[in-house]
Amino acid sequence: MISNKAKAHVALLSVNIIYGANYLIAKGLMPNKIEASALVFLRIGGAGILFFILKYFIKEKVDKKDLKLLVLCGLLGVCMNQMFSMNGLSLTSPVDASIIVTAIPIFTVIISYFILKEPLTTQRILGVTLGALGAVLLIYLGNSGLGSGSLLGNVFVFINALSYAFYLVLVKPLMQKYKPITVICWVFLFGFIFMFPFGIKQLVTTDFAGFAFPNWTALFYVIVGPTFLAYLLNMFALQYVKPTVSGSYIYIQPAVAMILVAVVSYLVVDSQYQGDITIPKLLCCVLIFIGVYLISSNKKLSWFNK
Repeated sequence: MISNKAKAHVALLSVNIIYGANYLIAKGLMPNKIEASALVFLRIGGAGILFFILKYFIKEKVDKKDLKLLVLCGLLGVCMNQMFSMNGLSLTSPVDASIIVTAIPIFTVIISYFILKEPLTTQRILGVTLGALGAVLLIYLGNSGLGSGSLLGNVFVFINALSYAFYLVLVKPLMQKYKPITVICWVFLFGFIFMFPFGIKQLVTTDFAGFAFPNWTALFYVIVGPTFLAYLLNMFALQYVKPTVSGSYIYIQPAVAMILVAVVSYLVVDSQYQGDITIPKLLCCVLIFIGVYLISSNKKLSWFNK
């Protein structure tokens, strides 16, 4: 019989494969079939409805004093996160976006130092430095003209990662006080309210009549997969493994994105993704990976103990 811990690792693997594939699938819809903000509207609205259906079976109220923090988490963790993520992805390469997002643990450490006063060790400082260097260089490479990357798109994805890191730090006390589904329902509700005026304009002008079956399939995947299903799997996994273990699986996302981009570039003549995977980008990826490893590792490396 499979243990719950083993199931948790399978869940985390599935979550990050879902996220990794989403970069290419969502990119395939934008902007030719649907604008980024309209896709965000459907993603937040669709997943939000599914979360509230689950919440119907869990009766839990929140204190009024926590509403302000829930509003802020909705702004950062849902509205800004999704808006900059999708608008950035619509402008840049799926490979660039997937690599930049892996820097979230690095941003989280920096924010935790200032907000939660968590200590910064020499090992973590080195990790932050290397990871930040990799992220900044990768953003700059978006201006190189190679592949489908873009400087503006990379900056948007960077802002998305930064806003989500703020959300992870701010939502922590709420997750400890309430059931996760209660928190996520309130966060999605406030996030939807903030996003509404930006998304509705593009949604009403979307030509859904021009959608073919593959487009509807991709849309269903983006709404259900990386938003609703992935979050549920994450909640399950975090019951049996530490957050640092969960964070380490983020490395899978760029690997999945790179594999899919490589396959598409090989199968499709004159693919827009040709040139997306380069040696400089891979080196930036390595810098970020090393940085995240240094800040998330529970083991202190020998040269930091001398």
